[in-house]
Amino acid sequence: MYGGAAYALALRIVRDRELSADVVQDAFLTVWRQASKFDPARGQPSSWILTLTHHKAVDTVRREQRRRAEALDEARESVDPAPAVEQQAWQSVARDQVRSAMAKLPDPHREVLELAYFAGYTQSELAERLALPIGTVKSRTFAAMTALRELLAQSGLNPEHEWNTSTS
Repeated sequence: MYGGAAYALALRIVRDRELSADVVQDAFLTVWRQASKFDPARGQPSSWILTLTHHKAVDTVRREQRRRAEALDEARESVDPAPAVEQQAWQSVARDQVRSAMAKLPDPHREVLELAYFAGYTQSELAERLALPIGTVKSRTFAAMTALRELLAQSGLNPEHEWNTSTS
């Protein structure tokens, strides 16, 4: 049910089809092994799965950067085909709504989301970079995600359903 969305997320971060497939497989193995640790009071299953996928993808990028000391040979890499026009249009609208919602967040919330999800910093790195306790970073991230979800819902965008690309 969430495989397509997880793969799309991993591919955006890792930018390699095979590594993305490995990331998704690793994330779903973690879901299988740690299913008992899922707490429905903390969020939706899709959020948990996609968060695991995001973390695994960021870890893979970091591991690959360390492993590859030489420059990438871009001529060998295959280019992903462009998404369908309808998908591009939907992504453009969703992107604009997310940008608008992010702009409405208080600065501390926006900062922690941008650094974590767009710059790829871990919570430990955020705590060090922002000179905050790790607990503050975690609670601020949770509050920011909750506020962002509410703002997106107000604009008519429901991330839990609309960002699930496996049902398209």
